[in-house]
Amino acid sequence: MICLPAMPSDDSSSSANTSSLEQENQVLREEIRLLRQGKKATARRRVQQEQYAQSQERFRTVFENSPLGQKIITPDLTIRQVNQAMADMLGYATEELIGHKILEFAHPDHRPDWHELQTKLWEHRLPNFTLQTCLVRADGSSFWCQVTSVLFPDEGAELGYTVLEDISERKKLEADLKRLYDAQETILQLTTHDLKGPIAHIELLADLLQRELVGRAALLPEMAHYLTLVQQSCIQANTLLQDILYVGDLDAHGLHKQATDLNAFLTARLEVHELAAKEKGLQLSQELPAGPLHARINPAKFSRVLDNLISNALKFTPAGGTITLGLQEHRGKPRLWVKDTGIGIPSKLHGSLFEKFNPTRRAGLHGETTTGLGLFIARQIVELHGGCIWLESREQEGACFFIDLL
Repeated sequence: MICLPAMPSDDSSSSANTSSLEQENQVLREEIRLLRQGKKATARRRVQQEQYAQSQERFRTVFENSPLGQKIITPDLTIRQVNQAMADMLGYATEELIGHKILEFAHPDHRPDWHELQTKLWEHRLPNFTLQTCLVRADGSSFWCQVTSVLFPDEGAELGYTVLEDISERKKLEADLKRLYDAQETILQLTTHDLKGPIAHIELLADLLQRELVGRAALLPEMAHYLTLVQQSCIQANTLLQDILYVGDLDAHGLHKQATDLNAFLTARLEVHELAAKEKGLQLSQELPAGPLHARINPAKFSRVLDNLISNALKFTPAGGTITLGLQEHRGKPRLWVKDTGIGIPSKLHGSLFEKFNPTRRAGLHGETTTGLGLFIARQIVELHGGCIWLESREQEGACFFIDLL
């Protein structure tokens, strides 16, 4: 009897076919997924390329059409790219500049400027650097320019994107203003110093005449009055000259500040004015914090601020009034104030009160004159200390001058 091998059942054949089809489908799905990813990646690359091309076009448009000189330099200061404005600035064609070092166009006295830029950017790794330097045109003339250079990566290297602005007119204006300022300062100094001598002589002669009149009863009252007026005029003129010289000194010299106990400082300054206040029937008071409060000031200069403010309060406060010198810590910083119970300051005068030779200045209640420089000097000194000064006042309600320090 012959035995035949068993034939696979229909069920097992169908299962194998199904498994094979699933594997093929899985492979196809994976291929489709990869194709879709590839298409998306290709689309993204295409978008990125288009965006990069648009960015390059925008940069090229700005670079080429900018009214400011623009160039790209390598670490050895070789010009790789330059715009037309830069070429026009130097008087060359663009192709005459590309490949040359910027040092070839630098004024001999200012070549170290470019070495400094080179060091700051490529050695010290500053992201940007700005300087003012002098370049030489093709015709041999020179001009001042402001240079700002920014590091940026390019194909594994770092280049300097550099913008140049012609500032020759600005420099010329600065030089002209300096010459004018120096000339005015010289004239002012000579005038004030030359006037001090004659005024002192007049004052001395008036004093001598007063002494001569002693004992001459018939002539004394009228002549003594005139001589008193002469002496008062001399005092006023001297005060004005001293204020003018003081303003010039503020412009010319810096401040040397030192840590100062403001409580003790304010107390000492108020004592200076006690006699004047007593003579006018005024009371001086203080509002100081319990603990010490310090600030970095120049005591000599800042004394002038307080003296000017207290003197003004003495001039415009009627007898029986009070002048208060105060100090407190405000938002972590010292705040000072000088407050009086005087006649106040009309609001229309507030805007020009701190101006030089203020045209709206007034005489004091007892006829005291002012130079028109006191509050101007006070503001200048406060601002030189990095602070600010302002006032709050209404007519017939007194005035309060505030000072905030750093």
